[in-house]
Amino acid sequence: MHDEITATVGSDLYSFDGRILEIFGGEYPRRFHVRHMHLSVTGPDRKGRRTVMIAHGRPEAPGGSLTWHPTAKEWEQSPDLAALLETVRSAVAAISGPGAV
Repeated sequence: MHDEITATVGSDLYSFDGRILEIFGGEYPRRFHVRHMHLSVTGPDRKGRRTVMIAHGRPEAPGGSLTWHPTAKEWEQSPDLAALLETVRSAVAAISGPGAV
């Protein structure tokens, strides 16, 4: 993948170029490399909230992480977010698949 995909949620900008997920906003920018990242998206719960967790490392040994709970309204107002997260999840799965180092 050579194209950048972006999404805006509130005042945060998410950008993924196929290797690096960058998140701008909040206290400071964050970067996660696809080879050293775990992504989990759960929900929606009964109120429509989801839980998104991005961590350095793998599920069995996570490092620093970022967790947030987008509301149903935020999710609906940012259709690019679901596409971005699915693209990141696919990239992580491709790296983690057979033959991964």
